[in-house]
Amino acid sequence: MSSAGLEAAKRRTGWLAALGAVTMIGAAYAAVPLYQLFCQVTGYNGTTSRADASALPDAATLGGETISVRFDASTAAGLPWRFKPKQVTSQIRIGEKALAYYTATNTSAKTITGRATYNVSPDTAGQYFRKIECFCFTEQQLGAGQSVDMPVIYYIDPAILDDPSANRISEITLSYTFFPQEP
Repeated sequence: MSSAGLEAAKRRTGWLAALGAVTMIGAAYAAVPLYQLFCQVTGYNGTTSRADASALPDAATLGGETISVRFDASTAAGLPWRFKPKQVTSQIRIGEKALAYYTATNTSAKTITGRATYNVSPDTAGQYFRKIECFCFTEQQLGAGQSVDMPVIYYIDPAILDDPSANRISEITLSYTFFPQEP
């Protein structure tokens, strides 16, 4: 190989290595949002799905099957909030829209912004738990000593009854954890 050909091969190898490095860095930054999107679409790992109110099943086609929903709340270390569900459990009809409230109180002397993460257990129920509206979709800002009631509007997709791995579930737990957010 001539020296000009050798130089061209080295240059091409250098560019390919640089392109590979840039691609890996980009993939690393995209991994978390892509994983979250995957979990929300599939219900993987107990992640609930976001639904539009127009997607609610027709009430006339619903059966009488019910399921118990248990509500859980916690805060991450370093977040001076009291956070709890207004009611601990609710018995709802599968496919019917339901409403639950959580209460958060900022116990500090300054305004703090928080964001809630959520999951459903058992994991297999996550793909059937549909949230229409939730405080977890946006950051929440509470002033010093402020308390707020935060609603969650949801339903359990009737398709859960057709899934052999999920149709025997009698209780679903909806858990939230609030984390502090930088302003």
